[in-house]
Amino acid sequence: MKVCGVEIKANEAIVSLLNFDQGLVDILDCRSTRVSLRDVSSAEQLIQFQKTFKKLMEDYGIGHVVIRSRPMKGKFQGASGGFKIEAALQLIEGLSIELLEPQTIKEQLKKTPLPIDFSDTGLKAFQETAFMTAYACLMSKA
Repeated sequence: MKVCGVEIKANEAIVSLLNFDQGLVDILDCRSTRVSLRDVSSAEQLIQFQKTFKKLMEDYGIGHVVIRSRPMKGKFQGASGGFKIEAALQLIEGLSIELLEPQTIKEQLKKTPLPIDFSDTGLKAFQETAFMTAYACLMSKA
């Protein structure tokens, strides 16, 4: 099963691609570590962002996307542009989209901790949350 983990920060979706096959998790190489939305108030830019993300998923054969959810209220609430990005991703036809709460991710990582240090994965430090989101999703389905 191929999964794309997504963390939404400001005006971009940070991605990490993982494959789970026969009990092994593989990190997939990806030409892009993030997809950006230049102008959150532009409908054209939002449509372009959506097309770019969909093309990326098609190119790597990803059918399931898991997004780390963000609170709508409170001290750590997400920005409005981030919620536009989340909605644009959820509306992509042909992709299964799942939202995972940070607490659910944390609980899953306690049950099945990462067998290596994140620094040994070869991913960029800013991809850690997207990676952990995808990993938690895969382990919950294993």
